[in-house]
Amino acid sequence: MTSIDPKAPGKGAATDLSADGSAAFSVTESERQVGDLQKQELDEKFMREALKLAEAGRFSARPNPVVGCVLVQFDPAAGYSPKGTIVGRGSHLKAGGPHAEVHALAAAGSRARGSTAYVTLEPCAHFGRTPPCCDALIRAGVKRVVIASHDPNPQVSGEGVRRLEAAGVEVTSGVLAADADALNTGFLRTISGGLPLVTLKVAMSLDGRVAMQSGESQWITGEAARSDVQTLRASAGAIITGSGTVLADDPRLSVRAVEGLSAEQIAELPPALIVVVDRRGTSFTPDLNLLKGRSKLWWVVAPDHLAKVQLAVDEAGCTGQVTVMPDLGLCELLVALAKRADVRDVLVEAGSGLSSSFLSEGLVDQLVIYQAPMLLGASARPCFNAEISSLSEAICLGSPKVEQVGADLKISYTLSTS
Repeated sequence: MTSIDPKAPGKGAATDLSADGSAAFSVTESERQVGDLQKQELDEKFMREALKLAEAGRFSARPNPVVGCVLVQFDPAAGYSPKGTIVGRGSHLKAGGPHAEVHALAAAGSRARGSTAYVTLEPCAHFGRTPPCCDALIRAGVKRVVIASHDPNPQVSGEGVRRLEAAGVEVTSGVLAADADALNTGFLRTISGGLPLVTLKVAMSLDGRVAMQSGESQWITGEAARSDVQTLRASAGAIITGSGTVLADDPRLSVRAVEGLSAEQIAELPPALIVVVDRRGTSFTPDLNLLKGRSKLWWVVAPDHLAKVQLAVDEAGCTGQVTVMPDLGLCELLVALAKRADVRDVLVEAGSGLSSSFLSEGLVDQLVIYQAPMLLGASARPCFNAEISSLSEAICLGSPKVEQVGADLKISYTLSTS
């Protein structure tokens, strides 16, 4: 029997009369909503902690996604704060190494039992190079799992959630999903059959020039800007450049220094695959800086030059290091990088011709321009040389994010490639 007593604590509260006639007040709808709101706020608070942990694998986890996990206890009877006490933290740092959940469970030990796990990506449910994380959470006695992103990997794709729920674990999904997805854009796209995330980096003068007419370009931007580029390189699974850049600058395209990483940590980072687009078939020589200290490169050449370049590679004794492949177009190159090399994120560091091709074909997701406070004049080489004859054909970039890096400006655009 249920009645409403307007004088009862909490006006409008439903009152259940027990067998002895005493009243037991149940939770009102408004109180329930307040409880749900507090729960949501706590879920978002601890998911933000997990997102911070995920960023620890930004440079080292590829080709795997970055993932963070925190284990939280809420039981005041066990001495924990009802607003939550973190008992374990974990990040996925290296492909083949323990996942974030495993690190967090190890840190928590017996305190993991009865806890809530906050994970930025759906726990895996398959045996890869490591066992399934959902099984580890179940064995540890975790009672609730809060997930940010769904994992579209066909080997997971909801199976982690199903396994957890089948074991009686409460699962909440979609908490700060957009923030988590942004950490793994390239992974989420390629694992679903799409192209890698492409970042085009350009260093130019105030009047939009990238080199003098002679080809001289070192250095247009300052040391701070060149140091900032190291972060872009460290984040990339592949770096694409052109034969003109190779001939003019003989670059290494290596990661020399990244803020927050020691020299030892940089040496242990998974190396980016270097890809040279050599449509003229003229730039390969065995003494290039690109070949030093690297185990593999892709040399992409026009089909007419394939035999000539392959012969040069063979004669130089670089057959095991350099893969010569036909140029079937930039889109097909990106497809090959995703399918054959598990590349999730690509950095393009090239001259105006190749850079313009990527832009014109709508293959650039992020454009990063380092603009130096200098003028190089009309005879210097332009930043882009796309053939545009009317305003209707203009490549529109949208609103930029602008930062000052030393004496230079860093101007970043997010482009729509849909």
